[in-house]
Amino acid sequence: MASGKRVTVIGGGIGGLFLTKALLSKGIEVTTFEQASALSEVGAGVYLTPNGVRHLQHVGLGDAVAASGALVGDRSRYFREDGTEISPVRVTDTSGGSGSYGMHRADLINFLASSIPDGVVNLGHRAKSFEQDESGARVTFENGMSIDSDIVIAADGIHSTLRPHVWQQSKPVFSGTSVYRGLVPRELLDGWPADEWYMWLGPGKHFLTFPVRSGKLINFVGFVPAEDLFKESWTAPGDPNQLRADFAGWDPRIEALLSHVRHTFRWALYDRDPLPTWTNGRLTLLGDAAHAMLPHLGQGANQSIEDGAALAAILEAAGDRIPEALAAYEDLRRPRVAEVQSGARQNGLRYDSQFDDLAVRDKEIRHHQEFRRNLYDYDVVPLATATVRG
Repeated sequence: MASGKRVTVIGGGIGGLFLTKALLSKGIEVTTFEQASALSEVGAGVYLTPNGVRHLQHVGLGDAVAASGALVGDRSRYFREDGTEISPVRVTDTSGGSGSYGMHRADLINFLASSIPDGVVNLGHRAKSFEQDESGARVTFENGMSIDSDIVIAADGIHSTLRPHVWQQSKPVFSGTSVYRGLVPRELLDGWPADEWYMWLGPGKHFLTFPVRSGKLINFVGFVPAEDLFKESWTAPGDPNQLRADFAGWDPRIEALLSHVRHTFRWALYDRDPLPTWTNGRLTLLGDAAHAMLPHLGQGANQSIEDGAALAAILEAAGDRIPEALAAYEDLRRPRVAEVQSGARQNGLRYDSQFDDLAVRDKEIRHHQEFRRNLYDYDVVPLATATVRG
């Protein structure tokens, strides 16, 4: 099998592509494999918070973030369903200078992919099996090809093919909520700001908007109860009329936005309970393969980016000490993301007004600023480097 320090990444989504870029920036040899025949993303928006943005900046993609995204300002707000203001939202970073950006998922995938040299990312390769010994690791694909390397990173999502090689198979946990999502041109929305994040909170439901593509588009996400469990999907069609009915009588701004919706997607919200381990020898997990989480803190993509930044820094600092490096990565990241996973679950309950007294809910929303401050100001790279060198 393989000798030397070569890394194989399985998965060409946000986490896998960012890790690839971060490893290349450290001079580490990496080859990435994606099962799809093209790097594409049909999803709508993704929210990049300072703890993710700073790492994109560190690998030279700060200009791409600023050019493709929409910088979100400090007039962002929480509202009750009728439009009554609850609290401002902290979206800036007081320590590192990074901001929060609304981003179209396709734009993020595109500039990540375009920053990686040709030949590094290989399409049409679905992982089938994994094996390892003292000298290296091997991944075999359904098309019959195999690759030998020193380290394998499974960044292949909530339905990861390689995760069972790390921990026994487990089922995703259904949240009881489904989500409508889509985009509306801002020019159709009279007076709608190009730089503000809004969330409305009501009984059993909440509604989120933020700008993407320099404010040219407004991304919307409507969270509603769902009794039927259906497979997670980013592409299941939704019914715009049902979406409008679900939020009828809410703030007139929501009704005005939804009047322009002709197409929407719908998906069920699943996460996973925290895993007791991410690593088996030369194989470790990253992103949703390790810690699929609910979107109620906007951290799915950002925690994947943190994973990639941490892993690249640790592998650079550790040299050829591979087991030590992967153990250090897991020890650093598992407690952090378990806290974020739990926080996302709790925030979903808070957003959907699971309180007899809404004043209690509103107070918690206002006090949640400190949690977000700690979330956004966290910089994993110094901690990662110190973990190995210490």
